[in-house]
Amino acid sequence: MIVLLGGEAGLRCGEMMALEWSDVNLAKRQMTVARSEWKGHVTTPKGGRLRHLPLTRRLGEALRTARHLRGPRVLCDGAGVPLTQKVVQVLVRRTAKRANVKPGVHILRHTFCSHLAMRGAPARAIQELAGHQDLGTTQRYMHLSPAALDAAIRLLETGTEMLRTAVER
Repeated sequence: MIVLLGGEAGLRCGEMMALEWSDVNLAKRQMTVARSEWKGHVTTPKGGRLRHLPLTRRLGEALRTARHLRGPRVLCDGAGVPLTQKVVQVLVRRTAKRANVKPGVHILRHTFCSHLAMRGAPARAIQELAGHQDLGTTQRYMHLSPAALDAAIRLLETGTEMLRTAVER
């Protein structure tokens, strides 16, 4: 669940920890990021405003499967006690080790932003989804893969082929 919340919704660690079931609308496949937890204190998310995120099918299904009545928080232990930052970080580290990838909750968020950029999402859309106040912050996450750069150049070739056809007529 933590991997999906970070990698497919772009939530920060504190946003994951503070996510409540009342913030999740499975019927609309949407979640609202309304709060964040930092050192035991629940506050507004970074940037001071809430945001609404559409759910991927995979995240929506995972949330539906994980739905529980142990407490208001999505991430909690068997007794309904919300997970702490330390526990979330340990779970991410353990999962990353098993997957043989670089650990870190923030890595998931970086991956979220980078994958959107590589698939052609507009920078402004990524900014909104990630909850960045400044577009410059979003652009730091937007590393393009060689394949994305190659695809961009192919756009020029498509235009050249159309131009060549027009000239030949």
